Amino acid sequence: MTLPILNNTPTPPAPQGMPWLRLAFRPFYLGAALLAALIVPLWVAVFLGALQWQPAPQPLLWHAHEMLFGFAVAVIVGFLMTAGKSWTGLQTPRGPALGALFLLWLSARVASLVAPYAVFAVLDLALLPIIGLIFLRLLIQSRNWRNVPLALILLLLTLVNLSFHLAVNGQIELDPMRSLYAALGFVVIIECVMAGRVVPFFTTSALPNLKIITLPWLDHTALAATVLGMALWVTGWHSGLAAGALGMAFALNLVRQLRWHPLAILGRPILWILHAAHLWLILGLGLLALAQLGLVTTSLGVHALGVGATGGLILGMMTRTARGHTGRPLAADAPEMAIYVLIMLAAVLRVLLPWLVPSLYLSSLVASAAAWSAAFLIYLWQYTPWLVSARPDGKDG
Repeated sequence: MTLPILNNTPTPPAPQGMPWLRLAFRPFYLGAALLAALIVPLWVAVFLGALQWQPAPQPLLWHAHEMLFGFAVAVIVGFLMTAGKSWTGLQTPRGPALGALFLLWLSARVASLVAPYAVFAVLDLALLPIIGLIFLRLLIQSRNWRNVPLALILLLLTLVNLSFHLAVNGQIELDPMRSLYAALGFVVIIECVMAGRVVPFFTTSALPNLKIITLPWLDHTALAATVLGMALWVTGWHSGLAAGALGMAFALNLVRQLRWHPLAILGRPILWILHAAHLWLILGLGLLALAQLGLVTTSLGVHALGVGATGGLILGMMTRTARGHTGRPLAADAPEMAIYVLIMLAAVLRVLLPWLVPSLYLSSLVASAAAWSAAFLIYLWQYTPWLVSARPDGKDG
């Protein structure tokens, strides 16, 4: 007589709640992609005079602010609130709580278009401190001290955003663009930290025979030079020192990336997009250094960091993490290939072409906006069904 084999392994509970509110990357990636696809063409139409419209702040400040505190912050929130669960083993906001946080972000974006400035400012200032404190509590509770600086950056971004709104309203004597430069600086610092962690890790995971030996002193020195260079640039204290620090950051980050064997991953798009975007970060630092010496415009460095580095890294991470957390293969299909090519094309058209052929500035601006928007529209077309539905393997997340 054969006895049945009993399986005493408990069956995990079935996932609860609406799938798109189970982890923060789902609503915030969708919101960020939709915002990115819409506001860049809107800004170009306003800039060229094709559309007569006045947002809450003046158009240039609105454009820069929404790219940073609307688009980039949404991705940062979605990523950190998702990664935070893995890093700490603790539950991050989900369900109605996550929905409320997303609606707060969304309401600020709508308010920037149609509401009185005071309403926009209040809504816009509310999200980051809430997220920063939630994230900080998770890290402290789990004793995950390594990532505490990321939580502090979220809280510092709140102060930067506050200084922007106060400056726009004339309540403090500060050029609002300085606040936006500071926000870009913090975004670049986050990118520098996260790229140093994920790019070599993802590369060796995909290519086990490839050995990447990270040098902590090099990572720390590159980050320190980047922080110093961005701080000197933002404050405008001494252009010569800023140029030197940014030049050092350029060189150290370049050496660091060369140690990641970027040529070994050319056949893997889901990897090369991260390497390519990091190259734009390096180029942006170099262009800002040249700008301090009056050799190029500051706009070239800002857009190398904003379009090439931030746009490229965000789409690289939004595709990879969304695939991983929805239970799909970590490989790029045709839509991802199109997304990666378009975002890199957008950067070339916005930075390199106007630099080399200034007479083509307006044409390149329009073409860059079209490529940028198309990249995020393709992301929405490919990923929206995945982000709003349950994982095919039945797991939570």
